Amino acid sequence: MRMMTKRLFLALAAAAPLAGHAFAQSSAQPGSAAQPGSPAQSSDVPVRLRGKIDAVSGDTLHLTLRDGDKASAALPADMRVTWLTAAKPGDIAKGSYIGTAAIPQPDGTLRALEVQVFPPSMRGIGEGSRPFDVAPGSTMTNGTIGSMVSANGRTLTVTYKGGEKKVFVPDGVPFVSYAPADRSALTPGANVIVNAVRTPDGTVTARSVLVGQNGLVPPM
Repeated sequence: MRMMTKRLFLALAAAAPLAGHAFAQSSAQPGSAAQPGSPAQSSDVPVRLRGKIDAVSGDTLHLTLRDGDKASAALPADMRVTWLTAAKPGDIAKGSYIGTAAIPQPDGTLRALEVQVFPPSMRGIGEGSRPFDVAPGSTMTNGTIGSMVSANGRTLTVTYKGGEKKVFVPDGVPFVSYAPADRSALTPGANVIVNAVRTPDGTVTARSVLVGQNGLVPPM
C-alpha cells in the first residue's frame, strides 16, 4: 500500500517537475502516451486534464473539461487511481510534509491557492519549488513546515532541500489529502485530474487519475 501510494502521487502533482511542467491547462486538447503499459516516448507530450467524468466506455474515459470542452483518454491496465480527500487546517503542524500551489506576492512570499496534506508514506515526494500550471505564474512547493504563525490566516515557512518559502494561507483556502483508490472510483459526475500524455498522432492515454471524493473538486 505504501509503495503504491508513493508511485501514484509521483505520477501526479508531485511528479509534474519530472515532465518539465509541460502539463496543459484544463483547456488543453487531449494528449496521450505510447501504447498502454509502455513507457512514454520522447515525442510524447505530457498533458493534465481537469474536468468531470461524463462516462467510462470500456477502456476509455470521457470528460467535460472545466472550460466546457470535451476530451477523452484511454485507460491502460497500468493506469493508477487515487482519491483526493477533504482535509482541514488542523491536520497540519510544525514538521508536517505538505504541498501548496501558490501565487507569488510582491514581497517575495507566496499566497496559497490550496494546501495538500501528505500522509507519512508520501513524505519527501516532489520536494522543492517549481512552476505549476493551475494559474498564470503559479508555483508548486512541496516541503516540511518549519514554522507556522496564525494571524488573519496562516503564514507557513516551508523548507526543502536547498531552500525555503514563506507561504501565506488565507482563511478559506481548501485543504486536501490522499487515499488509495481503484477504477471503481471513476464514475460519471466525479471531478478528476487526469495525468496523461499525447502521442504525435493525437492519441491520449491516462497514466494516473486523481478523483475528488464525495463530490470534491480538486483545487490544484
